[in-house]
Amino acid sequence: MWLFLFMATTIPQLETDRLWLRAHEAKDLERAFAMWSDERVARFIGGKPSTRQASWSRLMAYRGHWDYLNFGYWAVVEKSSGLYIGDVGFADFKREMAPSIEGQPEMGWVFSPAAHGKGYASEATKSAMEWGHRVLASRFENVVCIVDPGNLPSLRIAEKNGFVKKQTTHYLGEPVELFSQSL
Repeated sequence: MWLFLFMATTIPQLETDRLWLRAHEAKDLERAFAMWSDERVARFIGGKPSTRQASWSRLMAYRGHWDYLNFGYWAVVEKSSGLYIGDVGFADFKREMAPSIEGQPEMGWVFSPAAHGKGYASEATKSAMEWGHRVLASRFENVVCIVDPGNLPSLRIAEKNGFVKKQTTHYLGEPVELFSQSL
């Protein structure tokens, strides 16, 4: 007889006026796949729409960050509709780039096109960063983020949420803007 023990990290739930930030769930897969397979979303994040399998792997990686690093991504849910509309949070993706950002929490956000232009990304990022200042500041000096220089809405979100541009660098052969924020 096999005995399986599963000890998952408790993922905090955050709340804003219009959003819930909660742990990802298996039921999020189809909406995540719809979001990540949309060219408008993928355009500035790798440039290639995701498969359903890649979307599933991403959800698993988000949960794994919490278990291994005690920080990660949240599913963003619109309160008024109850629908999953995006992802926001922190990760260490072990990116091979210079300067190295490995070992630092990297803030990121992505939202379905139906949620674009409503201020949800700024609202969710602000809430996640407030959590980061409370929880991550004892372990890290900074939070970083990288943004495609053509992604004007994300550049505005980074600056609006207190990130300061450090330099233009490259990731996977493409230019990216590297931002940082002290915790």
